[in-house]
Amino acid sequence: FFGITSKNPCAYDLFFGVDYHSHLGTRRGGMAMYDQELGFQRAIHNIENSPFRTKFESDVEMMHGNIGIACISDYEPQPLLIRSHLGNYALTTVGKINNEDELAAHILGQNRHFLEMSGGKINATELVASLINEADSIPQGIRHAQELIKGSMSMLVLTSECIYAARDF
Repeated sequence: FFGITSKNPCAYDLFFGVDYHSHLGTRRGGMAMYDQELGFQRAIHNIENSPFRTKFESDVEMMHGNIGIACISDYEPQPLLIRSHLGNYALTTVGKINNEDELAAHILGQNRHFLEMSGGKINATELVASLINEADSIPQGIRHAQELIKGSMSMLVLTSECIYAARDF
């Protein structure tokens, strides 16, 4: 994944930054940006049989802002746009959750639900968002999620003000 903040519009910087990491055979690609007037914008495409660049060339022309995140994913479509008591944010993740079933049961046991399914399974990025949303702030939520996740999970969280970057510890 790739994130950028700038004093200037940076859609093309985001586009070329994530394109550099793409390769044929990857399943999904996505970009999310924030602009004060437009709010959050997002584009996600299947890139299994074509380069990232060809799928996102028209999207990058329509995206505006000076802060954004993007990803190349072998599994689920992302970044996801999340609306919660913490505010609106975009989230992208890279990793493997070994206790996914246990964490999903924890969320479902609280009468909460999941909206995204990827390949018949709960979208791991949405699972991470659900864990983040259990806290009182995004930084606390990131720490909470990483304390509960067994495996490896790095993430970028895009808010209207900044990008939080976290890697597994």
